[in-house]
Amino acid sequence: MIIDIPDGQEPIGYVWDDMVPHIGRAAAAYSLSVYAHSTLGLREFEAARLRIAQINGCTLCLDWRTERDGEEKVEDSFLEAVEQWRTTDAFDDRTRLAAEYAERYAVDHHNLDEEFWDRMTAHYSQKEIVELSMSIGSWLAFGRLNHVLGIDAVCKLPTA
Repeated sequence: MIIDIPDGQEPIGYVWDDMVPHIGRAAAAYSLSVYAHSTLGLREFEAARLRIAQINGCTLCLDWRTERDGEEKVEDSFLEAVEQWRTTDAFDDRTRLAAEYAERYAVDHHNLDEEFWDRMTAHYSQKEIVELSMSIGSWLAFGRLNHVLGIDAVCKLPTA
């Protein structure tokens, strides 16, 4: 960890809230909003989120499993399926596209071509594409931030 965390302080809360309160609180609100207000199905949500976590190497994000609206968390083997999103038989088309979009958004966003968008718009509404894009952007930015600062391995996600 490259940030000194005072004894007794929770690392994410200290870094995001105490060190840079005006920026950190806004960032936290955005991050929490993605979880609190998503209309995406849990499997596609988690496929995109976990693919970003794999790319970022964020320990916190890899260990977290989203649960909402009484839906069960994804199965234990889901993380491995995300790693194999191209070939797994555990995903439907929407879930596979969510993982693909997350990967391409993170590592090759200049090459999101017409063929890709044709597939996306065949399975997702424009509203869902915007929501997924904003969610991926949040996970990409904040997962990398936590990993780069070295606080991803010692933190717990705040609850809404």
